[in-house]
Amino acid sequence: MRRVNFDLDAVRSFAVGIQLGSFAKAADRLGRSTSAVSTQLKKLEEQAGIKLLRKSGRGMALTDAGEVMLAYARRILELNDEAAMAVGATGLEGAVRLGLQEDFGEHLLPDVLGRFARSHPGVRIEAKVARNAELVSDMIGGRLDLALAWQGTQSTPHMDEVGRYQLEWIGRADASADSWRDRVGPLPLVAFDAPCLMRTIATEALDHAGIAWRLAFTSHSLGAVWAAVAAGLGVTVRTRFGMRDNLRTLPPAEYGLPALQTVGLVLHRLEAEPEQTCALLAAYLRESILA
Repeated sequence: MRRVNFDLDAVRSFAVGIQLGSFAKAADRLGRSTSAVSTQLKKLEEQAGIKLLRKSGRGMALTDAGEVMLAYARRILELNDEAAMAVGATGLEGAVRLGLQEDFGEHLLPDVLGRFARSHPGVRIEAKVARNAELVSDMIGGRLDLALAWQGTQSTPHMDEVGRYQLEWIGRADASADSWRDRVGPLPLVAFDAPCLMRTIATEALDHAGIAWRLAFTSHSLGAVWAAVAAGLGVTVRTRFGMRDNLRTLPPAEYGLPALQTVGLVLHRLEAEPEQTCALLAAYLRESILA
């Protein structure tokens, strides 16, 4: 069997195009022309020796081989980018104080921070998982160097939007236990203790739609919120980040619920131009979120 060396630029164009749902958007993000990206995709298929994409309406969809290729493409790019960062920052030392919303703790702590620690053993990361208001307060007070948080009413001098994400109505995976679905009484809500951005968005959307609601369960812990929803105590509003396997999203039209908005995810920095250690970790975080 011939040995194939896939073109990394073509692999990246392929992976980013699938991630964004558009190869035109991928071209814009990667700073290439649409025709250049099309040429790369054709080259990648030639190297693979099989069709990776098929026409689907006005767009493109993955073939079975494309699904396999995408899984490997993400792994290839992750390792490539990790190597580039590690080699470029050999001998890096110092400490970074990082704040995270609980939505990202289970994914980013073992994955991104684990890879970062292995690549840069001389760097000490002091991580804190907390609510938005506390993270922003710590940034303003100079107690954190970086913080990844949902975009609310509070801001800091140095913050960049990483992306916008759809808010979802979320219920337990077992649809047969949806005792609230027939609307016998107010809709039971599971939410964080106030103040909470997503709780406010949920209640305002329900009020605007004229749907009665009640707080069935509140907690300061996301794990407790997920557990309450999985137990059938009610529904909640979050993004899909950190959503567990025993939960599912509820299409608003199907369940008679109001459509929800998107919410911004921002990366706060203590300094406008952070030092190398902090900037490198910020790059790791951005790439993980966008992957």
